[in-house]
Amino acid sequence: MWNFDKDKDPLMYNLVDPPLQNTIHIPKDGWVAIRFKAKNPGVWYMHCHFDRHMVWGMDMVFIVKDGESPEAKMLPPPPDMPPC
Repeated sequence: MWNFDKDKDPLMYNLVDPPLQNTIHIPKDGWVAIRFKAKNPGVWYMHCHFDRHMVWGMDMVFIVKDGESPEAKMLPPPPDMPPC
C-alpha cells in the first residue's frame, strides 16, 4: 500500500509551489520525497527526534558537493588546522 511507485508517484509531486516546512510526518511503512536547494556544501545529518531511532539506524546523511557559484563553494580549511 505505501510502496513507492517510480512511474506513478513522481507525477503527483508538487514542483510548482511546494510547502516550506521543516517537519514531515511519515505514516507507518510510508515514504516521503524531499526536495531542497543544495547550495550549502558539506555533510548534513538528518534524523528523527527520538534518540532510540538513531540507534536503530533511522537516520541519514546528505552529502552536498561544491557548486558552481561562489556562495555554493566549500570554504578552505583554516590555516591553523592540523593535517590528517
